[in-house]
Amino acid sequence: MSGLIIAATGSGCGKTTITLGLLRALRRKGINVRSAKSGPDYIDPRFHEAASGATCLNLDAWAMADDRIRHLASGEGTLVIEGAMGLFDGAPPLGKGATADLARILGLPVVLVLDVSSQAQSAAAVLAGFSGFDPEVKIAGVILNKLGSPGHERMIRDALELSGIPVVGAVHRNSGLHSPSRHLGLVQASERTDLEAFIETGADLVDGSIDIATILALATPANPPASTPANLPPPAQSIAIAADDAFAFAYPHLLQAWRDAGAELSFFSPLQDEAPSRADLIFLPGGYPELYAGQLAAAENFKAALHKAPRVYGECGGYMVMGDGLIDADGHRHKLLGMLRLETSFEKRKLHLGYRSLTPLGGPWSVPLTAHEFHYATTLRADGAPLFAAADAAGVELPSMGLLDGNHCGSFAHIIDIGVTGE
Repeated sequence: MSGLIIAATGSGCGKTTITLGLLRALRRKGINVRSAKSGPDYIDPRFHEAASGATCLNLDAWAMADDRIRHLASGEGTLVIEGAMGLFDGAPPLGKGATADLARILGLPVVLVLDVSSQAQSAAAVLAGFSGFDPEVKIAGVILNKLGSPGHERMIRDALELSGIPVVGAVHRNSGLHSPSRHLGLVQASERTDLEAFIETGADLVDGSIDIATILALATPANPPASTPANLPPPAQSIAIAADDAFAFAYPHLLQAWRDAGAELSFFSPLQDEAPSRADLIFLPGGYPELYAGQLAAAENFKAALHKAPRVYGECGGYMVMGDGLIDADGHRHKLLGMLRLETSFEKRKLHLGYRSLTPLGGPWSVPLTAHEFHYATTLRADGAPLFAAADAAGVELPSMGLLDGNHCGSFAHIIDIGVTGE
C-alpha cells in the first residue's frame, strides 16, 4: 500500500472538495483507491465513499494507538487521507491528534492545500512556515486553491519557486462546488440529491487543474504495524443497529472489529418504523434525530419493539431518543422512548465539543474507552445513575457522563476505541 495525506493550513481551504474530486478522478482512471479521514468525523467519510466506491475509515491520532492506525491504514491500492482543520491543529494542550501526527505515525508525505484567495507572494511565507515547522512532517507538494486569474497563479508560482516544493495543482474559483452545511458540518451525503453531479464536477475540476500523475508519484509506502492491536470487544454477541438519516453516526472500524470478534450485526430503520431483529443489544448511534423528532415520536412499531428489547444503548442522538422528550429548534416537544429520565432541547443551542477518556461505571462496556463529544443540545433534565466517569483531552476530570437505568443506558459520547491515550 502507498499513500499520501491531503492537508491544509486551516479549515475552509477546500481540502474536502479537492479530496473528493481526486478520489473520483482516480476511480475514473481505474486506479485502486481508498480513503481515510483524520480525526472524529461522520460526515466527510460518507462523501469519500460515494466518490471512491470504497469504505472510508477514520484514523484518529488522539483516540487510537499508533499500531491501530497503521493496521487500519494497511491494505491494497493507493490510500488518500484527508486531514482535519490545519495540518498541526489538534487537541489541547499540545495539539495531539493533529493530521501531522498521522504523517509521523504512518510516514506518509503531505500535499498541502493553500487557500490563496486573499494573497499573492505571501503564500511563499506561509509555505515556508508550514514546511519548516516539523522536520518529521514532509510537505511533498502544494495545491493552490481559489485562484482568481491566470495572472494571480503566475505570481504565486513564481514566489513559491525557491521553496523547492512542487506545485502539483492550481485550482481556480468555482461557484458550482458549494457544500451546504449545518451545525455538525456538511449536510449528509445521503441527503444530497445532487451528490453524483457534485462529485463529478469536482472530478472534472481536479482532472483539469491537478497533475494526477505527479500526485501518485508522491505517494509512498506507509509504516506497517509493529504488533496486532487489541480491538474493543463487542458490547453483545448479537447487535441490532439503527441505520438511517436520523442514526447515521456509527464508525465502520468498530463495526468491523465486532464482526471480526464473531458478533452478529443487523440493521434497521426507525424512520421507516422498522422493528429490529431479535438481538442481545439494540444500538442507537448518533445522527440528526432533532430533524426527525416528530417522525420518530410517531414510529409506534419501532418504539414498542425497543421496549421489548433485552438491552438498549444509545450514543448522542440515540441517547436523546432514549429520553422522555426532545424539544426541537422550533420549541416543539416530542415524546420519545422514555427509557431514561432525560429531557433535551435544541431551542437554545450550546456547543459541547472535545475528546473524552471514559471509565465505564456499568452498562455494556468493561474497559477504558476513548471517545469524543460534539453536539448542540441543551440538557434540561438528566436523573439517574451515570454511565461513565470522564476526563477531557488534557486529562482534566469532567462531570460524569450519561445515564444508566437497568438495561437501558447511553451518553453524549461517541466511542472511538479501546484504552487510554499515551503513545
